[in-house]
Amino acid sequence: MRDPSDQEYVEYVTARMPALRRLAYLLAGDEHRADDLVQQAITTLYLKWRQARRADHLDAYVRTMLVRTFLNERRLAWSRVRLFRDTPDPAPVEEDGIEDRHVVRAALAEVPRRQRAVLVLRFLYDLPVDEVAEMLSCTSGTVKSQTSRGLATLRRLLEQREFVDYSTMS
Repeated sequence: MRDPSDQEYVEYVTARMPALRRLAYLLAGDEHRADDLVQQAITTLYLKWRQARRADHLDAYVRTMLVRTFLNERRLAWSRVRLFRDTPDPAPVEEDGIEDRHVVRAALAEVPRRQRAVLVLRFLYDLPVDEVAEMLSCTSGTVKSQTSRGLATLRRLLEQREFVDYSTMS
């Protein structure tokens, strides 16, 4: 007979999968890496489900697991395995103006991981500084400085791109 907690886990993961994939994609910038991150996070969640389901804010707990999985990904041995001698060229970016999400995503992918995590959590998930600090196991001051540095890096990367102003073309 199936354990009722397994059913709770399946229902929770099924309901939260789109949100988890969206967060992972914003962090990783790649659908395949996002899927890998989510898979790692929900596997860990399954192993810790009895403890996790007692959390006061289960969604925040799982988001924290996903963000920490993203931040720790580079430390794992498999992340250093290269299948190609040279890195493949990035996909071309269609530049339809500065607000084009592809341009912003491409620039965001070049921001250092911890700064990217802070920017995604603060501005795309609209989380307060203290909650982000708790998720990343750091101080509020660190979150603020990482936010400032991340925004400066993002601005610099966006300014380096040459944008085509389609409104002046006829």
